[in-house]
Amino acid sequence: MNTTLQSMMNEAARLTRSGDLQAATAAIQAALAGSSTFGFTPPGDGNAATQGDKGWVIDMEPVSPRSAPPGEAHTRAPSAELPVGGRFESGRFTEAAGTRDYKLYIPPGAGERALPLVVMLHGCTQNPDDFAAGTGMNEAVLAQGFFVLYPAQSQKVNPQRCWNWFKHSHQQRGRGEPALLAGMTREVMSNQLIDPQRVFVAGLSAGGAMAAILGETYPELFAAVGVHSGLAAGAASDLPSALAAMKGAGAKARGAASGVPTIVFHGDADTTVHPSNGEQVIAASADAAARVEVEQVEGRSGTRRIHRTADGRVVAEHWVVHGAPHAWSGGSARGSYTYGRGPDASAEMLRFFFEHPRRTAH
Repeated sequence: MNTTLQSMMNEAARLTRSGDLQAATAAIQAALAGSSTFGFTPPGDGNAATQGDKGWVIDMEPVSPRSAPPGEAHTRAPSAELPVGGRFESGRFTEAAGTRDYKLYIPPGAGERALPLVVMLHGCTQNPDDFAAGTGMNEAVLAQGFFVLYPAQSQKVNPQRCWNWFKHSHQQRGRGEPALLAGMTREVMSNQLIDPQRVFVAGLSAGGAMAAILGETYPELFAAVGVHSGLAAGAASDLPSALAAMKGAGAKARGAASGVPTIVFHGDADTTVHPSNGEQVIAASADAAARVEVEQVEGRSGTRRIHRTADGRVVAEHWVVHGAPHAWSGGSARGSYTYGRGPDASAEMLRFFFEHPRRTAH
């Protein structure tokens, strides 16, 4: 970072600490004008002087289809394809923290027995249809028979449809978006025949960061967590600290590891959210004393680190996808922000979830 930019960012941090958020936002915009160094992308003409703080994408930097090599990150519009026998229904949930729309994939055979549920949180600029198309999750769940819930962030709350992972008011139990998403999950569980021991949450980028927050704030609800290209809970609490976290200088894991089973995917060529953030997500879940097994992924370029407790239980998996940008590994070009060359993140997350139902007390 050059000296001038560093000075301007320091001033933004000072203004934030003093409570002058409007001035802090203006300082951040001035510092980032004309630069995508931190993964912020101004909408419209990109003139920072004309944009408010709500106009910035924090987390997801669009990839130009013209500049992305074939098989790299894709941003084309999704095409809706539904597995035979399944249904993809729209819904809306309202509670004290607000209102959000959602899409719910209902697999064949729903209602015959209690089935697992995975909550999928999209990244900035995405929506449920796009995210479902890119991850291929509706197709992936057919073998095990999962429900899939896709909450939709509101543009009224965040014009770029980012989950507000970086705001302190959306990082606590019983408040903001964590409370809203937990409430939505519970309502779906009450309306469908879902196994309460097999409810999981996963997300990409801003959605991955929010998934990590949900795992920490509602461990009695979510049995395991999947974080793709995201950040650990508490990595940031405002815009300046979010910038630092995305560059790999975020807050470290707080206190003892949560022990919530967590699977992480992160590309080592991600220039939007530094790959070290994947390590921080793992550190927040798995105790430092956990035994680590390292293996290379055959056929696809990647490394998997398996973290085991003293009694041999797998508590975390960390997949590093070599050469991958800020995109869903093994995803389909039908959706945005996908990297088709990598290991199949959707299949591996479902496998991990299926292996990690909620542990009952004895």
